[in-house]
Amino acid sequence: MAPGLPSSDWEDDLHREHSHRVAEGRDLETLRLAVAPLGFESAGDTDHFVRWFENLAVVGPGQGHPLFAWLAEKADLAQMRWFLTQEASGEAGFEDLLAYAQVKLPARAKLECARNFWDEMGHGKQGAMHSQMLDNMVNELGLQPAVATTVWESLALANTMVGLATTRRYAYHALGALGVIELTAPARVKQVAAGMRRLGLSGHTRAYFDLHAALDISHARAWIREVIRPLVEANPACAQALAEGALMRLRCGERCFERYFEDLRCDKQAGHAPAVGLALC
Repeated sequence: MAPGLPSSDWEDDLHREHSHRVAEGRDLETLRLAVAPLGFESAGDTDHFVRWFENLAVVGPGQGHPLFAWLAEKADLAQMRWFLTQEASGEAGFEDLLAYAQVKLPARAKLECARNFWDEMGHGKQGAMHSQMLDNMVNELGLQPAVATTVWESLALANTMVGLATTRRYAYHALGALGVIELTAPARVKQVAAGMRRLGLSGHTRAYFDLHAALDISHARAWIREVIRPLVEANPACAQALAEGALMRLRCGERCFERYFEDLRCDKQAGHAPAVGLALC
């Protein structure tokens, strides 16, 4: 998604992009088909679908994972830094995903995307941009996120979100995935912030997590009211796609939580920080 400039090799670039997009599509379809049966449970009228979607915060894949209580109560600073590095590496940029996903949406849903985007952009103030807050945390803790030192589950999460948002046949999937982030993030980030506070990290360092612990609650309500419900009412056929997208995002997150917890618990037994990019047991 990085900006580029015209090149005489543009046809070769297109051929390479085509092969990558085919591989991406196959990967997304594998994941979609794996979660599709769970999405069938959402079938019914709009009220039933909304209740099903909201209940993902309780029963969805990865919810209530013990990793986050462990981070809040037991992780040492080295372990917290490793976790935060993995999270920073797998961050696809919510504002950019929103920008791609909102193209050609109905007005009501598009307006909510715009309001959400404006929050992500700090209402026009660079220091209040959510991505800037994340960058500040990375810099203040001296983290060095990089593809080579990131576990594959975190990279897969980011790539899945990018694939859904940038591929129009997955437009409704992207909206389901973005909505379920807002719905499920507050409980997790609140525990991460608690762990950072316990370890003595400053309010400025943990600002990204403190903010999302509160703001995403209102974002989730608005997303369901202004995006999910109106889309399903107008086009019931999109409900399964919204459900699949939400489940794809949650399944990817669950894989991350399992991998992080496995590596961090093994690290505790070994008595040193996790070897980034490598499973320890």
